[in-house]
Amino acid sequence: MSAEAVAAALGGARVLRTEVRSEFDLAAAASEGIAAEAATGMVERGLLSAAELHALVIPRRTLDRRLELHAPLTVVESDRLLRTARLIVRATEALGDAERGARWLRTPNRSLRGLAPMALLDSDAGARLVERALGRIEHGVYS
Repeated sequence: MSAEAVAAALGGARVLRTEVRSEFDLAAAASEGIAAEAATGMVERGLLSAAELHALVIPRRTLDRRLELHAPLTVVESDRLLRTARLIVRATEALGDAERGARWLRTPNRSLRGLAPMALLDSDAGARLVERALGRIEHGVYS
């Protein structure tokens, strides 16, 4: 998974207002606050549903306020959005295409105690569990 692919999921250089060539660039973008438009763009492109965005990244009213004021996401919100985008990209790459990745993220998984991977992305610990499951898939182990 490349930093460029994650940046593209977030809307690319136009939305991030910087070229992303490495994980360091993504970390810097999160530290500065990612544009709120990156969050709405992920919904518009079908990477997240509005309900998932509001549950995992930012409440609806808070996002509306950020958009109205043309304010960036906070560092915490930016980190949540970046984590979610990273795992969507990783699932897409591990499973071979966006549709299969999206389906896997939203389907209850036995290796994750019957939870859908997307439900675990609200915390770093949960995201690590999802990353491990994807790693097993990438190495040919059923997950």
